[in-house]
Amino acid sequence: MLYVSLIAAFVASILLTPLVKRLAFRIGAVDAPNYRKVHAKIMPRLGGLAIFLAFLIGVAMLYPFLINALPRLKISEYGLIAIIIGAAIIVATGVVDDMREISAKAKMLGQLIAALIVIFVGGIQIDYINLPFIGELDFGFLSIPLTILWIVGITNAINLIDGLDGLAAGVSSIALITLAGMAIIMNNMFVLAIAAILAAATIGFLFYNFHPAKIFMGDTGALFLGFMISVLALLGFKNVTFISLIIPVIMLGVPISDTFFAIVRRVRMKKKWSDPDKSHLHHRLLDMGFTHRQTVLIIYGIAMMFGLAAIIFSMAKLWGAILLIAVILTAIEIFVEVIGLAGKNYKPLLNFVRIFNK
Repeated sequence: MLYVSLIAAFVASILLTPLVKRLAFRIGAVDAPNYRKVHAKIMPRLGGLAIFLAFLIGVAMLYPFLINALPRLKISEYGLIAIIIGAAIIVATGVVDDMREISAKAKMLGQLIAALIVIFVGGIQIDYINLPFIGELDFGFLSIPLTILWIVGITNAINLIDGLDGLAAGVSSIALITLAGMAIIMNNMFVLAIAAILAAATIGFLFYNFHPAKIFMGDTGALFLGFMISVLALLGFKNVTFISLIIPVIMLGVPISDTFFAIVRRVRMKKKWSDPDKSHLHHRLLDMGFTHRQTVLIIYGIAMMFGLAAIIFSMAKLWGAILLIAVILTAIEIFVEVIGLAGKNYKPLLNFVRIFNK
């Protein structure tokens, strides 16, 4: 039955996207070029609505199975309903933004409402983790703000990388496939089904979104995918060991690291952390001379390596996992310094190596 749902979501996405494209032009949900954009003509940007509708079709076909799988996560039927309602609020926020470009505060409000629905209606939150050498750490009253921070943070991280044709959709698809793979390892059929259906819907949309794109997913799609990935990661790895909690962080290494170093870059330049700029990962690769398509494929490759690292990490013993974290962090830092992601003069590790060699 899951295979039928995947095919339905994939085909629905392919069929719905041209219709959404027409709707985008009709209601004015278009993206005009400017100094920060890489496209040179007006583009429709409501594509995320097609992904959302295709996803709903796939979920509807599999609804009885999903409800039966929920008890394993100790979540009631309201958990799935809360996720759908939260996603609908996120999509509605994105649609309005794609039409009128609402303020950052208004978008944040929509994300907070969606997160609170998932927490209080769905009962989905991080309650505690088991730390190595220490034991169980109960978050207590901090569990709710930490869960909100995770959902809002990942939602915006996916939105920030949505700067090239097919970039956010492809990276999200890779993350969702990784989530589905991890769900198989952990025997979590609910997360497997939801992640796989969403990946099918997103890949169907990629037929129109990969360079040269015919339609953008807009904030409707980027916020929706970020929200769903953050919630699915919570469902797959909540109330587990500290080592397991790092798995979704590794898996989402591209959007998380790009967001983190964007904040570092803006703080170093004495700008607001929320100020937009043209120095994200894809911008830096383009500045190095890579073409649009090459840049997207390079970032796909990086996302796949993070996904593979997450799977390896999940199977490693404690000290092996710690060593892998050290290697990943070192590799990220070197890469960031080489391409200038945190600023052209930010090279602490490379400068240290040069001093050591002297």
